[in-house]
Amino acid sequence: MTHPLRSLLAPDFEISSIVTGLWQVADQERANGPLDPESASSTLLDYARAGFDSFDMADHYGSAEIIAGRFLQRVASGEPAGGARPAVFTKWCPVPGSMTREIVREGVDRARKRLGVETIDLMQFHWWSFDHPGYLDAMKELEALRREGLIRHIGVTNFDTAHLRVLVKHGIPVVSNQISFSLLDRRAAGEMSAFCLEHGVRLLAYGTLAGGLISERWLGQPEPAPSAIADWSKSKYKRFVDAIGGWSALQGILEALAKIAFKNDVSLANIATRWTLDHPAVAAVVVGARLGERDHSADNARAFAFTLDARDKDAIAAALATTRPLHGDCGDEYRRPPFLTASGDLSHHLETLPKVYKAERVEGRADRWRVDSGSVWEPIAGYSRAVRVGERILVSGTTATNGSGEVVCPGDAAGQTVFILDKIAASLAALGGKLEDVIRTRVYLKDADQWEPVSRAHGRYFGHIRPANTLLEISRLVGDYEVEIEAEAVVAPGRPIENDPL
Repeated sequence: MTHPLRSLLAPDFEISSIVTGLWQVADQERANGPLDPESASSTLLDYARAGFDSFDMADHYGSAEIIAGRFLQRVASGEPAGGARPAVFTKWCPVPGSMTREIVREGVDRARKRLGVETIDLMQFHWWSFDHPGYLDAMKELEALRREGLIRHIGVTNFDTAHLRVLVKHGIPVVSNQISFSLLDRRAAGEMSAFCLEHGVRLLAYGTLAGGLISERWLGQPEPAPSAIADWSKSKYKRFVDAIGGWSALQGILEALAKIAFKNDVSLANIATRWTLDHPAVAAVVVGARLGERDHSADNARAFAFTLDARDKDAIAAALATTRPLHGDCGDEYRRPPFLTASGDLSHHLETLPKVYKAERVEGRADRWRVDSGSVWEPIAGYSRAVRVGERILVSGTTATNGSGEVVCPGDAAGQTVFILDKIAASLAALGGKLEDVIRTRVYLKDADQWEPVSRAHGRYFGHIRPANTLLEISRLVGDYEVEIEAEAVVAPGRPIENDPL
């Protein structure tokens, strides 16, 4: 049975199973300036007429939204674009901060204006640092705009399983998560896929061809010098190659794919694409295009003309067994250096992102600093979210409460644990600490039967740190909470607080 050319991203939203990605527009434009929208939109028309009528872009992919807007304008004016209505996805990638209604609407309206549409088919949201809880506020505002009719569907990009869970369990109607998923990067095949299949979230897989490294061009070739793979896409995925075992590991995969491709009279890229598409949580793969330079639509169509049989899958599995699996969850590479995006290397963002909380010196105590989270209860009850004395940081019992006092993920202990540990990380950061400095945690559960999902969430944050830990069942937590956590950390001697004038 061949894979269908089209896929349902949501019950009322059909897309092509291979989506054309426009991230390389930014790379094309960095040397010679913006592409000509008329010429570039003609290329999109060619893709649509070949059946690939779904396009993915972002606010930072150069002029991709403007090109797509011209494409949609030409389709609306009657130019033929295949049989189906074209679908256009974009992404909003704000710098973490206060996500007010006005800020979120401004981001959406900017995309609507560039695309020339009243309603965006799929607005995908990316968030650089989960320590900042503003992502939940942003998603709530995006949902309000969806109900208003400015957005048709909401997706996310590069969210890990834990934070996708926070959104879903908080009632945000997420239809998709766009993540790296390929023969090189199989992280999404585990917990992420299981969660998505259970909750009706579809995966949009990018990186399937590793920026072109998975192709006949590199089969049997020596490892290239950095100058030979200077574009951002290949530079990024060469890091993935290095992580799974190096150039010889890639050659082993390419050799296995080549034999299967020869048997089916298709390309290496077809085999890699089909392998990813056959995963049940995957709705579509996103294959990048360099507009006006190369057109792979004819070859891409051949990914639907054959089936990977049991022997093919076994051969691929044998090649993968000789490689090292990437560790961590989906999106981790975007939250720790070094990493690359469609706008180049943005590792410096991790250092320049604003702190969630601000430390202030306790009056009359030169050695004591504290952090407030803005809770109304902190001044009433006379406590701080966290206190630092010398090299020691103590974080108060923390619950899953956002800035407006709302309980996050009501009834879901695992989701609340994720939100809590992010708040603890943000509290530590304001005082010059980090999770690696934590030496003790205490976890208070309303229901001891929830020990395992809470412990697993705790392990994602502290599995490599291994602080001392105590877990207790408490007959009644104050408020509608499933879990409360406190922490203690010791920082390296002399490590300063960022805003300390001394």
